[in-house]
Amino acid sequence: MKKAIVLLAEGFEEVEAVTPIDYLRRAGVEVTIAAIGNSLSVKGARGITLQADTVLSETGQYDAVIIPGGIPGATNIAASPQAAELIIKMASERKLICAICASPAVVLAPLGLLSGKEYTCYPGMEKNVQDGNWTDDRVAIDGNIITSRSAGTAGEFAVAVIIHLLSGEEGRKIADAVLL
Repeated sequence: MKKAIVLLAEGFEEVEAVTPIDYLRRAGVEVTIAAIGNSLSVKGARGITLQADTVLSETGQYDAVIIPGGIPGATNIAASPQAAELIIKMASERKLICAICASPAVVLAPLGLLSGKEYTCYPGMEKNVQDGNWTDDRVAIDGNIITSRSAGTAGEFAVAVIIHLLSGEEGRKIADAVLL
């Protein structure tokens, strides 16, 4: 069974977190929700609180990491040495690194993971990335890096992750089931 970890920090964008969690679980991926910090209860940018499964320090091995956007959520993830360590380790192992909205620019770019890569992000955030190749596509895939633009593209983002973890057929099944 494939495993994914979704990082949650205070101020995360709710749709960008819940949609991948939901779609991946529908597809049979084991999803762990990991809180940045000491509390399992994490409040999103719109005041919705999610209960994490674990705190980041207690995590295991995964096939994909999913990083929702939202400000200050993305900034809080970027400030976490544990998150940086996990993301860099997974990238070095060629695992899927998946970021949406502000997170490609705020989390991935400072770690050097967008260098020479095609990526997308929330409009205007690309000005913060010096060495990546920005596209205005709704979802951009370059090797093991999957990026997307915003809450409005969260479904397509989640399906892209499913396709790369499982198969095109599984991705299409989920897209059809939710009428995406």
